[in-house]
Amino acid sequence: MNLSLEYLIREPKIKLDKNPLLLLLHGYGSNEADLFSFASELPEEYYVISARAPYDLQYGSYAWYAINFDANENKFSDHEQAKLSRDLIAQFIDELVANYPIDEKQITLLGFSQGAILSHAIALSHPDKVQKVIALSGYISEPIFEENYKNNDFSNLKVFAAHGTVDQVIPVEWARKTKAFLDNLSVKSVYHEYPIGHGVSPQEFNDFKNWLIQN
Repeated sequence: MNLSLEYLIREPKIKLDKNPLLLLLHGYGSNEADLFSFASELPEEYYVISARAPYDLQYGSYAWYAINFDANENKFSDHEQAKLSRDLIAQFIDELVANYPIDEKQITLLGFSQGAILSHAIALSHPDKVQKVIALSGYISEPIFEENYKNNDFSNLKVFAAHGTVDQVIPVEWARKTKAFLDNLSVKSVYHEYPIGHGVSPQEFNDFKNWLIQN
């Protein structure tokens, strides 16, 4: 089946008429195999699908959008590419629902770093497509949201956000703004910090897995 993104899939071990979906979105310079290493540990009733970002950085590395540096070594993101990826992932969700027996009312995005930034953007731009977000080591980037996103109905959206306190790639200060931003939109959310760098600790994994089961 020819969908708009390359992906890996773990079929649900517990088959229902329609099963929930957990869509994994990797970080910059990684690929679909990275987060998929979690798949065997995730709840058995889920389709676990890990998507590959569209921009090829060579040697098995991919990105959802470019990160550029100026002459003073300031880092900035290509927001236009990010918006294209936002829309591409929204389209991919529709394709998955059309091709697999997925419950469109039970779709969760699990993103790491760049994948987490996009997960926020997709869910807040399309809360009709996504009910839950697990955003690890990312932050809110409002410029890549749909223009009129504030008019959306967020009553069914829930967010688990987490960050390492010694993250050397994305400062924890950026992530700490997430909860207040979501509160302002009346989005139900939790925010956790862990004494780690730019990665996922076993405690963090257990916390988001429990959150997923309970919500």
